[in-house]
Amino acid sequence: METMIVNIIDYTPAHQAAFEALNSAWIEKYFYLEPIDKEVLRNPEEHIYAHGGVIIMAEIDKQSVGTVALKRVDDHVFEMTKMAVDEKYQGHHIGWQLGQAVLQKAKEMNAQKVILYSNRKLAPAISMYHKLGFVEVELEKGLYVRSDIKMEITI
Repeated sequence: METMIVNIIDYTPAHQAAFEALNSAWIEKYFYLEPIDKEVLRNPEEHIYAHGGVIIMAEIDKQSVGTVALKRVDDHVFEMTKMAVDEKYQGHHIGWQLGQAVLQKAKEMNAQKVILYSNRKLAPAISMYHKLGFVEVELEKGLYVRSDIKMEITI
């Protein structure tokens, strides 16, 4: 397998179309885009950054191939959300690099805990979250339609 140089960079408004496309692709493959998904993907500055969150991007040869966001829940808790890797680039540990980078960002932002919501049908993602150190915790009812698992990691 050829070695790909993956650059993990901070999101800029120029990345919005890639952020939306990468996430829309996987969500529509396994589920459907809920109104809140469309709103967050179209307006990440308003829904992520305005509340003290961040987004990072994975690029290969200046092409966006992956992304993940940290959404602030409160002063010490962030939600890891909107993680996506272009299907053509899956299997190259890009999700792992994004996961490690976003947890490092959480540390730099003085997070004490990072949570995430997912679905068990996304088995490779769940496995990666476990390897990153996340553990399953009780899921609140009715928060997200497609979520059937909540995980967290203490930073």
